[in-house]
Amino acid sequence: MFYAAHPAACRPAYAPALRSLDRFLNEALSGTQFKDEDKHWALSIDVPGVTREQLDIAIEGQAVKVETVEGAPRAYKKRYEFPQEVDAAASSARLENGVLTLTLAKLLPESRATKLSIG
Repeated sequence: MFYAAHPAACRPAYAPALRSLDRFLNEALSGTQFKDEDKHWALSIDVPGVTREQLDIAIEGQAVKVETVEGAPRAYKKRYEFPQEVDAAASSARLENGVLTLTLAKLLPESRATKLSIG
């Protein structure tokens, strides 16, 4: 008896590792440094020749988008996904000597537990 598998079910087992390797190499070659601290993430991005006014940073849920505006001397557009939501109000950005440093605060999930009294 012969069973034909759907092509999507025949993906190599190492495909997720290759995607991770691609993501790592892209970040390593793009001059991006990442640190996972206890209460925040620190992200440093090399953007030489770009001023504060030429950068747009948007935080939406778990995603942070960094891009240069039209007319900037260097084009940069990248979206970063984090494992939990980013607290935009507690986050900050700093640009010094061509390095953009983002300090992205982790949004701690609120407990939705309800206490019941024992009767």
